[in-house]
Amino acid sequence: MNQKNLSLWLKLIIIGMAVCGLGVYFYFLPVMGKSLAQAQPEFAGCYYPWLIFLWATALPCYAALFFCWKTAVQIGRDNAFSETNAKNLKIISQLAQADVCLFFIGNAVLLVINMSHPGVLLASLLIDFAGIAIAVAANALSCLIQNAAHIKAENAEII
Repeated sequence: MNQKNLSLWLKLIIIGMAVCGLGVYFYFLPVMGKSLAQAQPEFAGCYYPWLIFLWATALPCYAALFFCWKTAVQIGRDNAFSETNAKNLKIISQLAQADVCLFFIGNAVLLVINMSHPGVLLASLLIDFAGIAIAVAANALSCLIQNAAHIKAENAEII
């Protein structure tokens, strides 16, 4: 697979993730929340705080998709091992860390103000773990890409 094809596939995956995210955040979550609020009227007051909180957690995810797109563009230009991509991956790692913190703190706050259940906080730890894994992987890739960019620059100077 050449760089152009890889870039195209990455862009298609990024678009797919963005569309799926829109479906989850703006269709699935509101519908499920309304269904829960109608079935359990005591939770009706929790609908909008939870919905706003979950929408807030989408912001770092979509920002990360933007930097993924920038990285895919660089790959398409046959510039995969560059300082730019290393910086983009570092930013993606930081955005994943921010999303994990936001998600955990938001769940804890909703628990403290009695709009959540301890089981929800415990279950959210699985999502937090996935976010931490993404952050660590992006950070590791950033370091590897940066090392490769330095080697590439040194080789260009020698030739």
